[in-house]
Amino acid sequence: MNLGSKMGWRGILGFEYGIVQAPLGPDISAPHLVAAVANAGALGLLRAPDWESPDYLRGLIKTTRTLTDKPFGVGVVLAFPFEENLKVILEEKVAVLQISWGDCTTELVNKAHAAGVKVVPQVGNIEGAKQAIEAGVDGIIVQGLEAGGHVLGQDGLITLVSRVVDLVGDREIPVIAAGGIVDSRGYVAALALGAQGVCLGTRFLATEESNAHSTYKRKLVELDETAYTDVFGRARWPGAPHRVLQTPFYKEWRSLPAHENETNQPIIGHSTINGVDKDIRRFAGTVPNMTTTGDLESMVMFAGEGVGLIKEILPAGEVVKQLVEGAQLIIQQNLK
Repeated sequence: MNLGSKMGWRGILGFEYGIVQAPLGPDISAPHLVAAVANAGALGLLRAPDWESPDYLRGLIKTTRTLTDKPFGVGVVLAFPFEENLKVILEEKVAVLQISWGDCTTELVNKAHAAGVKVVPQVGNIEGAKQAIEAGVDGIIVQGLEAGGHVLGQDGLITLVSRVVDLVGDREIPVIAAGGIVDSRGYVAALALGAQGVCLGTRFLATEESNAHSTYKRKLVELDETAYTDVFGRARWPGAPHRVLQTPFYKEWRSLPAHENETNQPIIGHSTINGVDKDIRRFAGTVPNMTTTGDLESMVMFAGEGVGLIKEILPAGEVVKQLVEGAQLIIQQNLK
């Protein structure tokens, strides 16, 4: 039998494999990572800047196209200004517009479809999935509480994916599972729940091509405990809880009083993010990228619950290869 077609590896949104690299903010999924994922047959997602920066975003898209001739997408956080960025994404006709943290409206989906761009929202609850289905989306990323970074909902992945799969029913909308998945076992588990694909953030963060600082990557290998918190970035992005690595800094400050935020804190470092020089204050929700200098150990480091399974930094293409080959092996050996 053809494992590929039977188990849904193929045909997801027109990509070779049902594997998505999450749009890692603020600029961690830069062109080199996205292109490496695309070249391996999976869906790589750039992250649009969290401010209107259409020319810079167009440059990111064009740079990615110099590194791959395969399709890819862009992730947009709707909690921040995005209209000008969206215009560029549609003008450039990237394959997929991924959206999160905002309303997935019929108007937005129709606008993207008119430009030939597929729309895949990330949702964290049943209500978000219902809205997405009604809006006519092309796929749905279902994010469980296990996920790293900013977490939309309160539900664990197993239950939520199963409920969304039932909700989608026989519609041609692939469900993509996200949250704590880092290896082929997680991939097969998601398929067993009825998902057709998986979206991985932390695993692609810990790759050679990711734009994360080497210290951050090292911590992903060294540490294996995460925490769900709201300590970081309260002023910039209120009401957006997140999952972080339990670094010594986090353990020291995990009980930060609710009235405190980053605005009146000392500057602990500097980064260039999407072409803009930024001061990094203590408790800012900004992870260290390759340009970051200063007290990196005191900066936020997002990670999902699956981080304990990450033992080495790998090329992104190798991550995709291991996911696909490992999953096929599990199915051949255990699920005949």
